[in-house]
Amino acid sequence: MLYLVATPIGNISDITIRALETLEICSHILCEDTRVAKKLISTLFTRKLLKNTDFIYISLHSHNEDYRVESLDSSFFIDNNVALISDAGMPCISDPGYKIVQYMQSQDIPYTLIPGCNAVVSAFTLSGFSDKNFKFIGFLPHKLQEKRSLFYKILDDDSINICFESPKRLLSSIELLAHIAPNREIFLVKEITKVFEKFYFGNTRDVFDKLKQANLNGEWVIVINRDSNNNKQQFLGIEDIISLSIPPKIKAKILSKLMNKNTQECYEMLVSRD
Repeated sequence: MLYLVATPIGNISDITIRALETLEICSHILCEDTRVAKKLISTLFTRKLLKNTDFIYISLHSHNEDYRVESLDSSFFIDNNVALISDAGMPCISDPGYKIVQYMQSQDIPYTLIPGCNAVVSAFTLSGFSDKNFKFIGFLPHKLQEKRSLFYKILDDDSINICFESPKRLLSSIELLAHIAPNREIFLVKEITKVFEKFYFGNTRDVFDKLKQANLNGEWVIVINRDSNNNKQQFLGIEDIISLSIPPKIKAKILSKLMNKNTQECYEMLVSRD
């Protein structure tokens, strides 16, 4: 039997009774990082929340998930109780696990979920935004052009959008968002449930100013509200501009502003696409 077990996203006390009971009956733990998993089990044992610490740990991360699916025979899940955990939160939410679930489905092997903490839902709850519809984007793209294009799509969307961002790129990302839509309402939460949990909310311009003075270390979730005035603002994306029936030189000038590149480079890109 496979158990998808949610683990705390910060505060160890958020572990559920059912998660503890499930771990007690498991012999194997599939985990992103065996060191993180062993630390979690050790902490639970030290606090006398868990009696069983005799587990076989098997790494399962984004780089080896295909291999694990191919190497683990169906009898492994039939003969053993196996827990699948991520480093924090719910498995399969921006974490490995979905390919194992697909394998279980294809082999008609029973599996279940032991629910618990989730950073996406927690951030949405903390935001105070009233709309019931939201989308989870995952981590923002690293490349500026891709991030800019994604922001345009998000700002033109009728739903609340939630995403993760690295502390190393957070300030530049919010600066970009503030440049595109300075009055859009956003909510940021750092280190959910942890000692240094911190909230930032307001329009993008004000939040950016606050972040310039803040300690950005930690894990961040960004919640971008939809247009609260229901005045849907139209944005021209890169592909929209490329498709316009205007001379390439004019397109290149517009693209150079949008993509933060020189005009000649944009012109050459347009010519190469023809």
